Amino acid sequence: MTMGLGLDEPEQPQQPKVYQVLARKYRPQTFDELIGQDAMVQTLANAIERDRIAHAFIMTGVRGVGKTTTARLIAKALNCIGPDGQGGPTITPCGQCEPCQAIAEGRHIDVVEMDAASHTGVDDVREIIEAVRYASVSARYKIYIIDEVHMLSKSAFNALLKTLEEPPPHVKFIFATTEIDKVPVTVLSRTQRFDLRRISAEQLQNHFAKIAKAEGVQAEDEALAVIARAAEGSARDGLSLLDQAIAHGEDTVTGDAVRKMLGLADRGRIQRLLDVVLKGDAGKLLAELDEAHQLGIDPSAVMRGLMESAHTISRAKAGGAGDVMRSEEERANAAAHAEKLGWPQLHRLWQLMLKGLSDVQIAPDPREALDMALLRLVHAAGMPDPGAVIDALKNGKPLPAVAAAKNGGAPTPEAPQAQVEPTPAEPQMPADFPGFIKALEDAGNMARAIELHDKVGLVSYEPPKLVLQPKAPLDQDFARDLATKAKDATGAAWVIELAQSGGDASLREQEQMAEAQARDAVLNDPMVKAVTDAFPDAELETVNQKGA
Repeated sequence: MTMGLGLDEPEQPQQPKVYQVLARKYRPQTFDELIGQDAMVQTLANAIERDRIAHAFIMTGVRGVGKTTTARLIAKALNCIGPDGQGGPTITPCGQCEPCQAIAEGRHIDVVEMDAASHTGVDDVREIIEAVRYASVSARYKIYIIDEVHMLSKSAFNALLKTLEEPPPHVKFIFATTEIDKVPVTVLSRTQRFDLRRISAEQLQNHFAKIAKAEGVQAEDEALAVIARAAEGSARDGLSLLDQAIAHGEDTVTGDAVRKMLGLADRGRIQRLLDVVLKGDAGKLLAELDEAHQLGIDPSAVMRGLMESAHTISRAKAGGAGDVMRSEEERANAAAHAEKLGWPQLHRLWQLMLKGLSDVQIAPDPREALDMALLRLVHAAGMPDPGAVIDALKNGKPLPAVAAAKNGGAPTPEAPQAQVEPTPAEPQMPADFPGFIKALEDAGNMARAIELHDKVGLVSYEPPKLVLQPKAPLDQDFARDLATKAKDATGAAWVIELAQSGGDASLREQEQMAEAQARDAVLNDPMVKAVTDAFPDAELETVNQKGA
């Protein structure tokens, strides 16, 4: 008696449905679906149409722009036989014939994909070299797609060179890499290079909108714009983020939800920090930093967030478009700061933040470095605009209010503003040309003072204008440099002109002539003449012109 007859068979467990991520589900299957690479597609189309197909291609670009996808599309384009089996190479593969379907599914025996990151050695390349001698099994071309080709070893590259330069007619090589500079020049010279561009944010946003519609998901334009911006030109990264956003939300993918998902919601804390810095409240600043430290926020991330905020304010002040990565409230706050802050203050804050980021990254204790860097910012934020101070000094206006050190650094509006007396408008001018030279000497410009003394003759001295005649070669920038140094020495803007004639003897020549005249006068003196007559070998060494 057989046991169990008539009993129901146990139910087999259902196989779980495997979800396919959007980046794989919507991988382009034709060149028309490939976005952002129009120039490359046009070049390939012309090459196929004119039967000028290279024997080796190399695709380079950042992650997710379509390098491997393009390699597979080229394999399809070269091996497509059309729905009727009579077609030839085409830029628009049908996707219906056996070669197209097999390549799309990754099972075509004549299209070999190799990951160079895990097959780096010469033995792996030797297998390719041995296999290329044999004709393709069923396809028009035997195609080798080597991804991340820069990972091959030096010996592997060298082993591939001869075959890469003169492959059999039925073989094509397609390489893909994100680091083209690591590929030997000997390989690059044997391939046709295509640089795949980053995909623009607008193109990515439109692409994501179509995919969201196909998936039956409602997504706000702002949310898609944030995802496109965060993708940084990579379609794959963007689709991964869109996948995550759909799972994160409920019925609709919103901009606020995407910002929260990307960790951008904590910008509210950064905004509070910036507000505290600009108010000059050191005590509150330290309290905010203590709270951020307890939450585990990285000091470098805090400084980078402040720099992003300063950049956003500067863009708003310059009239640039708002950053979609920021909420409406953040953009409004940036616009308000842009109205209050001047360009000198913004530039000063940016430089201090940049220095602070460097300090945080190299300091033994990043937390302490962040505290000190932001306290410097508090001090700088309390300083008045240099342009306003200069204007006040020049026109005798009240000085701008300076943030007081007390009350946490906050400005004290009750403090009386100092009145500045107008400074004398006319600087003190040297009385004559020797006095001008003396002023240069006193200012430390000895080289120019010596040149004025020895190498030029005075044509006219009418401060602040000086006309000179060169008596010896001068450098090309003599007049311009002398004007600059004269302004530093006297406080006035001088005009220096060089004339071809009309100048007196240089001061050195005048001194030499005066010395010669004094010498002659001494030698012609009757008493001296009597001495020289009595002692013919006597010589006059020096002449004391004191009192002359």
